[in-house]
Amino acid sequence: MRLIIADDHALFRDSLRSLIEARGIEVLGEASNGHEVLDLAHRVRPDLVLMDLRMPEMDGLEATRRLQEELPAIKVVALTASTDDEDLFEALKAGAQGYLVKDLEAETFFHLLEAADRGEPALTPNMAAKMLREFARKRRDPEDEDDSPAHRSSNTRRNPTELTDREKEVLDLMVEGTTSNRDLAAELGVSENTVKFHVRNILDKLHLHSRAQAVGFAVRHRLVDTGEFEKDH
Repeated sequence: MRLIIADDHALFRDSLRSLIEARGIEVLGEASNGHEVLDLAHRVRPDLVLMDLRMPEMDGLEATRRLQEELPAIKVVALTASTDDEDLFEALKAGAQGYLVKDLEAETFFHLLEAADRGEPALTPNMAAKMLREFARKRRDPEDEDDSPAHRSSNTRRNPTELTDREKEVLDLMVEGTTSNRDLAAELGVSENTVKFHVRNILDKLHLHSRAQAVGFAVRHRLVDTGEFEKDH
C-alpha cells in the first residue's frame, strides 16, 4: 500500500507517518491543505489518501470530491477528530471509502486501513450504525431527499434496473453489513474474485466510487428493505 497523509498539523503528520512506516506501509508524501493533496496525488499516484476534513485553503471534503473526479482510482479515507454525523455523511457522499476518528486504537486503525485498500468500506461499527440509521430515516422521510436539479441530473445517470439479480443480491448483503470480499464470497458460495467482479459492475453501473456510496444509494432509492435494521436498532 502506498499512501499520502493530508493534515494541517505537522506534529500529527510526523507521528502518524512514523506509525505507518513501522508497519511497512510506504508514505509517498504529506500535505497540509487540499491544494497540496491534489498536486501531490497527481504527481505520485498513491493507492490511498488519509484525509483530514478541517484544512485551510481547500478543506478535505472538497479535496475528496476533486480527487474522485480527477483520479477516481485513488481511495480516500477521512481521518478526523470529528464525530459529527453530518461530517460522516458528507465525507461518504463526497466519495470517501471510509471514515476514521483519530482516537482509534492502532490495531483497529490498521485493520480498517487494510479493508479500505481492498476496496471495502473503512467504518467502525459505531460509524456504520450512524450511517444506516440516517439512511433508514431518509427512507421513512423521502421529502428530505435533495431535490436540486444537480441531484436529479446525477441520479438519472444511475439506472438500478441495469443491475442483474446477482448484483442486487450482492447489494442486499452489503446493506445488511456484509462488506468484505471474504464474507460476501462465503454468503454467496463463490470466489472472492467473483465478488470483486460483481462489486465493480455495481459501482460502474451506478456511477459510484465506493461500496459505502453504493450502500447509501441502495437505501435512499429503496433498492433494498431496511426494515430489519430499523427493528434491530
